[in-house]
Amino acid sequence: MVDPRLLVREQGFAGYLTEFKRKVRGGELGSLPVVLGLIIIAVIFQSLNENFLSAGSVSDIGVYIAGTGIMATGIVFVLLLGEIDLSVGSVAGVGAAVWAVLSVTHHVNDWLAVLVAILSGLFIGALHGFFFAKVGVPAFVVTLAGFLGWSGLQIWLMGQEGSINTPESSVVEDLTGYYFEDIAAAYGLALVAVLAYAAALLVDAKRRRAARLPSRPLSEIVVRTAVMAVVAFVAAYVLNQSRGLPLALVLFLAVLVIADFAVRRTTYGRQIFAVGGNAEAARRAGINVERVRITVFGIAGMLAAFGGLFIASLSGGATKSLGAGNTLMNVIAAAVIGGTSLFGGRGKIWSALLGILVIQSIQQGLNLLGMASEIQYMITGAVLLAAVVIDSVSRRTQKTAGRT
Repeated sequence: MVDPRLLVREQGFAGYLTEFKRKVRGGELGSLPVVLGLIIIAVIFQSLNENFLSAGSVSDIGVYIAGTGIMATGIVFVLLLGEIDLSVGSVAGVGAAVWAVLSVTHHVNDWLAVLVAILSGLFIGALHGFFFAKVGVPAFVVTLAGFLGWSGLQIWLMGQEGSINTPESSVVEDLTGYYFEDIAAAYGLALVAVLAYAAALLVDAKRRRAARLPSRPLSEIVVRTAVMAVVAFVAAYVLNQSRGLPLALVLFLAVLVIADFAVRRTTYGRQIFAVGGNAEAARRAGINVERVRITVFGIAGMLAAFGGLFIASLSGGATKSLGAGNTLMNVIAAAVIGGTSLFGGRGKIWSALLGILVIQSIQQGLNLLGMASEIQYMITGAVLLAAVVIDSVSRRTQKTAGRT
């Protein structure tokens, strides 16, 4: 008996249809539901308001997703462990407060203040991880306590005034206010992305062939690269019709690429999946489970603080309420809606991008239609519930098919 998955590559594109059907029957849906969801959202809102897919609207979405998306990237790390972090909103607020107090109040070098703010998030996250991994306090309880405690610290740092405005031409203001107006910037980034994607596919296929494993044929690599090129260059064209390439979007994509490389291409990334899949088995395999857990929560805290700086940039300054409200909901929802499992051991870093695109697209569309914020909450909640239901059904189907 030969595993049919080893033969589908020999059948050409017909084999991929067979493989796709097998994956769907086995519950391996991947990013398909969220991609279809994005298409449906775009069609509905564009039919209701012709400005939804306009250059200005798309540019705004690209800026608005950066802060929450970076925070969601950190949450993806935590969810891969099968844990949760409820403190990301307050950690974002602390990061913004630390930057504002140092840079604006005490006139510390702006870059240094930004670095200290990000490192403060790293320290807070690692502290959460220490209590979880070493002391044995459940992550839910630790981060819930952090949510309350760091919110208090944020209010204390902001003082009686409760807000500090972002200075003009400061580093934080430029995070969401700077655009690369030269059209070569957007097209150049698109070209680099396409070439890097094609190179990654070719290198991966070469390595698999060298190991005598089934690999993607050249025809598939060409098709995948062509699809990537269409998406990248259309996005670049649309952005250039507005104000150009947003710096916020560039930084968000940079975070995604670095995080994706760490998760998929390093030993550390494999250890995260191993611990999330079965912590005891990972420990017996020689993995330092405590170290993995502490560092993952540290990464989540660092990215939360970094994302908080983007939120401060958008809102015009740091406030004692920054990171409150629906920030935590949107961050966790983005990771889950994008396809990261709540049960640990399964997901992709790019889930943060897909999920936050869904949430921000809904918010942008409803804003253009003049809908109230409570309607946005209800629709986002329904989408989140649908994503969790799909994840649960998918896992159950895979168990039935004997794939987990």
